[in-house]
Amino acid sequence: MAREARHGMKELIGKLERREARCGVIGLGYVGLPLALELARAGFRTTGIDVDRSKVEAIRAGRSYIVDVSDAEIAEPVAQGRFTATDDFSVIAELDTINICVPTPLRKTKDPDLTYIVAAVNEIRKHVHPGQLVVLESTTYPGTTEEVVRPALEATGLQVGRDIGLAFSPERIDPGNKQFTTRNIPKVVGGTTPVCTAAAQTLYQACVERVIPVSSTQVAEMVKLLENTFRSVNIGLVNEIALMCNAMQIDVWEVIEAAKTKPFGFMAFYPGPGLGGHCIPIDPFYLSWKAKMNGFDARFIELAGAINESMPRFVVERITEALNRHRKSVNGSRIHVLGVAYKEGVNDVRESPALTVMRLLADRGAQLSYTDPYVPALREEGFALDSLELTNGWLGSVDCVVILTAHREFDYGAIVKEAPLIVDTRNALRGHRGEHIFRL
Repeated sequence: MAREARHGMKELIGKLERREARCGVIGLGYVGLPLALELARAGFRTTGIDVDRSKVEAIRAGRSYIVDVSDAEIAEPVAQGRFTATDDFSVIAELDTINICVPTPLRKTKDPDLTYIVAAVNEIRKHVHPGQLVVLESTTYPGTTEEVVRPALEATGLQVGRDIGLAFSPERIDPGNKQFTTRNIPKVVGGTTPVCTAAAQTLYQACVERVIPVSSTQVAEMVKLLENTFRSVNIGLVNEIALMCNAMQIDVWEVIEAAKTKPFGFMAFYPGPGLGGHCIPIDPFYLSWKAKMNGFDARFIELAGAINESMPRFVVERITEALNRHRKSVNGSRIHVLGVAYKEGVNDVRESPALTVMRLLADRGAQLSYTDPYVPALREEGFALDSLELTNGWLGSVDCVVILTAHREFDYGAIVKEAPLIVDTRNALRGHRGEHIFRL
């Protein structure tokens, strides 16, 4: 039995090398969809699985719903029969590999919420078979693959590392980044056993430029959390510097531009209205939670998180100060927000600090409107707003414009000329001067 199972894993590696394996991706969001397309481009017959029927129908029609993927990139492999989509998990029985790319949010208590991972694994275990490889890509705390996924799969009677393969490979996608994509971002891979690592490495080598194997799933899980915690802590530092510079009436943006001329020992990070997206605001809390479970208090990480979470309130203070100088109050003022996505060039509003700023302003009686070329309608945080087109001269009718996401599509020169008052939280107006411009 063991010999046959190991032979089955070797057979899988051979099928992957010959591009004969059938691949599946569970979760067709900004991580799963690009991965599925790369697998299809590599020559694998690939099936995308998602509980969201609208995504399945869009793929079948050759339509994209994320900014990093064009309609043509979907339509071509669909037309050629190399890429299909379904909401029927029974297709897993026909697959050789399954990548799990589902969300991992936080609960309100800031504890990890593995609901989506557990749901995906429960579907896999109904149809799992010997010689199959399962790879978790969803960001999570170190130990999840071994402590949560492995026991669930082995409850079927199959043994991980003998009958089936199991590995973790952290997603590293940066939405909106045109330079670094799924194909050219190095892929870290850690398996539960050497043969699991070898199988996952073979899978990824077929569709990405570089694969970095590590010694365990725990190491691979920790890699992702280190990367995002590094960003969170450094952004927290520069946000505190921004608060400090504001108190001392120093231009923090000028300070950063001068500091980054040093050719060593400094890496430029930039302040802003807070952290957004599915990774940076969430992942450090996964790490601190796991640390507490092991008797370690991650004070540095949690302090950075607290500073970053305080930034929306500071932005509202700056808006209040700017309006006061124009003899106006927040209550009753018409405030127009530029950009509600969590970062420029994307349509994702998850954890966007813009929403927190808008909610705080609404609570103070502001009359809100917004423009975002990537988010035509806003139905979050109790808002029911539609993006407004910036016609010539229209900004002159509002009391204050707040730049929360610096999309390149905005005509900042025209904004400076038309708006009576601007609060710029992203240094989008660098080079522009005026008494009506207030910076973070």
